[in-house]
Amino acid sequence: MRVVFANCSVEYSGRLDAHLDRGARLLMVKADGSVLVHSDGGSYKPLNWMIPPCTLRVREPNEDELAIGAQEVWEVSQKKTDDELVIRIFEIIGDYTHQLGMEPGLVKDGVEAHLQKLLAEQVDRLGEGVSLVRREFPTPIGPVDLMVRDGEGGHIAVEIKRRGDIDGVEQLTRYLDLLGRDPLLTPLRGVFAAQEIKPQARTLAEDRGIECVILDYDEMRGLDHPEDRLF
Repeated sequence: MRVVFANCSVEYSGRLDAHLDRGARLLMVKADGSVLVHSDGGSYKPLNWMIPPCTLRVREPNEDELAIGAQEVWEVSQKKTDDELVIRIFEIIGDYTHQLGMEPGLVKDGVEAHLQKLLAEQVDRLGEGVSLVRREFPTPIGPVDLMVRDGEGGHIAVEIKRRGDIDGVEQLTRYLDLLGRDPLLTPLRGVFAAQEIKPQARTLAEDRGIECVILDYDEMRGLDHPEDRLF
């Protein structure tokens, strides 16, 4: 990655035209070819950018550009469209290049695997007398997250999501249809558990006799302390 602190102006043309007057900015050139223009504000969002596939060409300023003090000009062209980003640099304050190497990827805290493990250890949240049968209980179309036995000898198939939407309810419905054909699992019901469940998904689940359960990830990890709350 190359990062350049520069006094520059920016022109963008293509699907829309945009202009940034001369000012101090951070220019980022990433290994994938993308070019981003940042200011000291606006959180993570750049003022302007060009995504790959694109090409960056650095040229000498023409007479008009020399007259206004430009030292060099970056022309970034999008290969699939006519979009072009022109950055006129008047002063380079700092220019640094560093190879970051392969990105191992973002591991999100509170992903479904973590929620599944926690709920497997705390299945009593699903009702009194509930016990775990198995995580990743197999079906012909893939495993349901948890299979548990309720206090009355029946079974509960539990599907776990970070954000519960209609697709998750449909997925659990298919599991229930297949699992319900096994007489050893009847009576069988479903629970749709998530940190957040969209209203449409809740309506569909309840219409199909599926119970919805909201999971508080911090509280399940023991990080939530009710005595510290103001309300």
